[in-house]
Amino acid sequence: MSIILFDDNARQTLLPLTYTRPVADLRIGILTIAEKWAKYLNTHHSFYTADYLQTKYPAKIGTDNLFINGAVCPDDNLLEAIDKLQTGQALKYNGQLLAVRLNQTDAVNFKPETEFHNVVNYSNLFVAIRYPEDIFRKNDIELRKDFRLLTKGRSSAAVSPTNVIIGNDFFAEEGAVAECSTFNTTNGPIYLSNNTEVWEGTHIRGAFAICEHSQVKMGTKIYGATTVGPYSRVGGEINNAVIWGYSSKGHEGYLGNSVLGEWCNIGADSNNSNLKNNYAEVKLWDYTSQDFRKTGLQFCGLIMADHAKCSINTMFNTGSVVGVGANVFGAGFPRNFVPDFSWGGAAGLEVYVLNKMLETAQKVFERREHRQFNQMEQDLLKQIFELTEEYRKF
Repeated sequence: MSIILFDDNARQTLLPLTYTRPVADLRIGILTIAEKWAKYLNTHHSFYTADYLQTKYPAKIGTDNLFINGAVCPDDNLLEAIDKLQTGQALKYNGQLLAVRLNQTDAVNFKPETEFHNVVNYSNLFVAIRYPEDIFRKNDIELRKDFRLLTKGRSSAAVSPTNVIIGNDFFAEEGAVAECSTFNTTNGPIYLSNNTEVWEGTHIRGAFAICEHSQVKMGTKIYGATTVGPYSRVGGEINNAVIWGYSSKGHEGYLGNSVLGEWCNIGADSNNSNLKNNYAEVKLWDYTSQDFRKTGLQFCGLIMADHAKCSINTMFNTGSVVGVGANVFGAGFPRNFVPDFSWGGAAGLEVYVLNKMLETAQKVFERREHRQFNQMEQDLLKQIFELTEEYRKF
């Protein structure tokens, strides 16, 4: 059976995070949503997403196809309901399409908005992401689920006796290294992936996960629920943040109630506010309404899309959104919405010249020997540059 994870209208409400990837490629918990489904179903998957993303994330249709909503995280009850679907049957929750099983002919013509007549209604609760803040808000739930999924039937590798481990929900894969650090699992599990390093003097409270080939620098303080994706380096103070991978927040400074995409860099002593001075509800920029949307949250920090960067001592207001490829610098607080491919800060913004941005991306990719900034990656960023032009009216 071909498993195809499809984007519905959540792709629009999750912008700018989904300009560069399908919804199911978002990381929440330890794994991306796509990796979760692959683990639960023990099979490969592909994506049904925006046309310009299909070159990098192509859909692979077979004779028997199961389309699954990429914004939905799997669990045992949902898996059982999907497994019972017959060809032509759709699974829905309050009108929302969760999954549909189709033959090859119907799969070729699939659209998320198609009306399916053979519908099975689903009534159990599940985790789904609709807005960027859902990623850090629901990260604790998914961290715990992924921890159980990944550690079932396995035993943790030994770590150095110089560490202090409090509680029982600690797991280290082979190749994980930690020295002279404290790991408190009484409030949530802690997971160290292979070839990770936790340097001396670090204090971590669960729930927490660090993915392969990432590092936590000396003296770092991390509060749950936090995820550090693969090939990243972090330091300073971090609270309830999700860092997808290939990104750096390697110095002092606070990051809280936030999401960082891939290939991001946070300069030394940069901070974000996650609570307004008047304790009021936080609003976030919404690409669909082109206005600020109420989040219902009192704590909400920074949403930063792929390839975005900020210089030393950058100060982000509560509820800031920084678009793809933006470069933020200078004194003062930049505006709460920094459009994609912007250059500047509080003193003003201008267009980040595309060729210059691509030159920087090339240098960043060169630091990772297993990743190539090929023509496909360049073309993708060029298309996003064109798609986001309307927001750069400086």
